[in-house]
Amino acid sequence: MKKVNVALLQLCSGKNTKNNLAQIEQQIKQLPDSVKLVLTPENALLFSNSKDYHKHAEIQGDGPLQNAIAKMAQRYKVWILVGSMPLISRDSPDQITSSSLVFDDEGVIRARYDKIHMFDVSIDDEQGEYNESSIYQRGERLTVVDTPVGKLGLTICYDLRFPGIFQALREKGAEIISVPAAFTRLTGKAHWEPLLRARAIENQCIILAPAQVGTHDTRRTWGHTMAIDGWGKVLKKNPDAVSALTLSIGVESLHGMREQIRVVKHNRFRPKLTHLIKKVKDKEEL
Repeated sequence: MKKVNVALLQLCSGKNTKNNLAQIEQQIKQLPDSVKLVLTPENALLFSNSKDYHKHAEIQGDGPLQNAIAKMAQRYKVWILVGSMPLISRDSPDQITSSSLVFDDEGVIRARYDKIHMFDVSIDDEQGEYNESSIYQRGERLTVVDTPVGKLGLTICYDLRFPGIFQALREKGAEIISVPAAFTRLTGKAHWEPLLRARAIENQCIILAPAQVGTHDTRRTWGHTMAIDGWGKVLKKNPDAVSALTLSIGVESLHGMREQIRVVKHNRFRPKLTHLIKKVKDKEEL
């Protein structure tokens, strides 16, 4: 069974983009050469406020943050998933999106995903109110991209609470689904692992979930970066260290499982989710 080495970076990002990039590179350069794909958490390049997100938002394919990641991908010969960063909206130059980008090992952007579900909640923690829709335009496209590891479906953090998007990614061919996150400590302690394991089991996909950990101004994040197989088993976990979690994964293990328990075929409520897709072609769009 062919397996490929991947790395999930657990970060404590903040307002200083140079420090965030240095933290990412410090972890990447310590990885074994055998690692083919590196995943970073939500807000990996900037963890701040609305003003800063707008200030640092870049056009896709152009900007100092993207250039820095592209150079790392080239230098260390790895594919890199930026869990999220602010990008100029595809539809309006006056709006921004919270977006994942996938860079190949030559520094070329292979995929973009704009976060669909906005974290607009009130919870009993240090910050209390979260209102992402006041900062970002929500995305409307699903993304699955071919990588050296397998077909990777992209989500971001709060998407985790909505099983329909995971079902739709599975229908589009996803074998692995990334869930880069900055879960709050309160919600993370209660819900993070159960939701990740449920999404893996429901969709018979490998879940890769790199997370933010620690204190970021007034916000505290849960950490607990983890990888979960299609049976719901936690393959590896990093509770609270700012460090990389590395492991070998193989998508071939999913094939037998999917034949034994044919959840996609048996699902009487197969998600259409056409309202989330803006005339998306069968091939993945940038």
